[in-house]
Amino acid sequence: MSRAARSSRGSAALRFGRFAAMGTVAVLILIAGVWASWGTAQHAMLTKGRERGTVAVARCGATACTGPYAPLSQGSQPRAEVVLEKSVAVAEGRTYTVVLKPGGTDAVRAGPAGILYAWVPLGGALLLASVVVAGGLLRTRAAWVLALSGTALLTAAFLAV
Repeated sequence: MSRAARSSRGSAALRFGRFAAMGTVAVLILIAGVWASWGTAQHAMLTKGRERGTVAVARCGATACTGPYAPLSQGSQPRAEVVLEKSVAVAEGRTYTVVLKPGGTDAVRAGPAGILYAWVPLGGALLLASVVVAGGLLRTRAAWVLALSGTALLTAAFLAV
């Protein structure tokens, strides 16, 4: 076998190895984004059978805001205090539509703003994966699709919240 044929096979193996490694990294980044988002998104999106209502934010601490809960759905009971994760979008004195997590007093924002906000980690993962796809896989069109999708999701969440 000639030296050129062996070199060609070796470089093909390296290309495949790079493709497999970078593809795995990109997929893991996207899975992590979905995993990070789903914990909150499931409550905001799948509201059937869950307690829905409003929270009038009375106090905000370092990581959470609290306030009284007024029910909107059948079977939901008023509560003196529920906990809403503090974010840039939550301010004292405002009222928010929420969904209560089962078995506790933790609340998640409901509606389009809550759904979009819940998927923000996926938007960041899409942006990060686009860099891996462009640089590691040399797939610029796919990278642009990922980057524009992530940018659209983050922009929509920013505008909705």
